Amino acid sequence: MPRKILVMGLPGAGKTTLANALAPLLNAVVFNADAVRANLSRDLGFSHEDRIEHARRMGWMCDRVAEAGGTAIADFVCPTPETRSAFGEAFTVWVDRIAAGRFEDTNRMFVAPERADLTVTAQGTPQYWAEQILARLRATFDPQKPTALFVGRYQPFHDGHRRLIEEGLRRVGQVCIAVRDTHGLDAKNPLPFFAVKRRIEAALSAYDGRFIVVPLPNITNVFYGRDVGYTVERIVLDDETERISATEIRGLTAAP
Repeated sequence: MPRKILVMGLPGAGKTTLANALAPLLNAVVFNADAVRANLSRDLGFSHEDRIEHARRMGWMCDRVAEAGGTAIADFVCPTPETRSAFGEAFTVWVDRIAAGRFEDTNRMFVAPERADLTVTAQGTPQYWAEQILARLRATFDPQKPTALFVGRYQPFHDGHRRLIEEGLRRVGQVCIAVRDTHGLDAKNPLPFFAVKRRIEAALSAYDGRFIVVPLPNITNVFYGRDVGYTVERIVLDDETERISATEIRGLTAAP
């Protein structure tokens, strides 16, 4: 999912209302251009050169949030191709709800974007458009698409599990993580299913919509007949080089 989102458009188009409606859906930080100017960019005016520098600073702050694993929304006019270039690569939402804003100098400068990931029109509420943006940003798990299966206890879910599943995502596109019901059998199985599920979802939050976590009985054997239509593989992680290789095997070894 993109971690850097630009909500742009003329002053008065509804950018701030939309950004504030979207933020809780993504657990995102919102950087409002007016607030940033008032606190961090008081040295800048409204010339084109200053607007470019302001966009660069807005983009830099969003990049730091994204690098830390968060999601950042920039809410500002970003009126020209040069300011958008200074802001940097982002999922761009153009709030195209009005023909002119309240500042004539900005109206004269504003150049409509040649491309936007989503264009917001005058129809629809801010919540409606926030949900449309969310749908575009997050993949949706499709049970009919090719899916990799991982079976394990995950007591607890650790970095090795994460790397295995990331390789499954890379190869197949989406995965089903099946958690064996071993809770309470012994001291090595302290976590109930929902505790395991929460840990997996937190560790794989960057892949929202591309995995599903489901409970299983305590599966101890997997049998299959001939020509079952799927491949059973063992993924081997080489800890020294962090390279991943796979060897087709006849049986399935469940993850611990």
